[in-house]
Amino acid sequence: MFIYKGILLPYPSDNLVLDVVLLVLFLCLETLRIFYGWKGNLCERSLASGASLFILLPCAALAVYYLLLQTFVLRLEFLLSAVLLCFYGLEFLLGLLAVSAFSRSKVY
Repeated sequence: MFIYKGILLPYPSDNLVLDVVLLVLFLCLETLRIFYGWKGNLCERSLASGASLFILLPCAALAVYYLLLQTFVLRLEFLLSAVLLCFYGLEFLLGLLAVSAFSRSKVY
């Protein structure tokens, strides 16, 4: 979508660079969050699951940025970011339940 916006909309080059850099940061954080969540759930470790929940907070802040604060917000981006934030809320609640269950379980 950034290619579309960069070509067809009067996008200031500084803002385009900022949005693309934040998108790359978002990609790195999402990869890290999914990896820690996967490892925490697979090994039933509360530390890795807690790290995934901690990384969820900057990911949610970046999703809010792409929902409201970027230079041009397309309707499709607005819709996808809103759905992403709903899933983040659900993931946060279920992650808290999983961390509490992993903390109570006994490992032999």
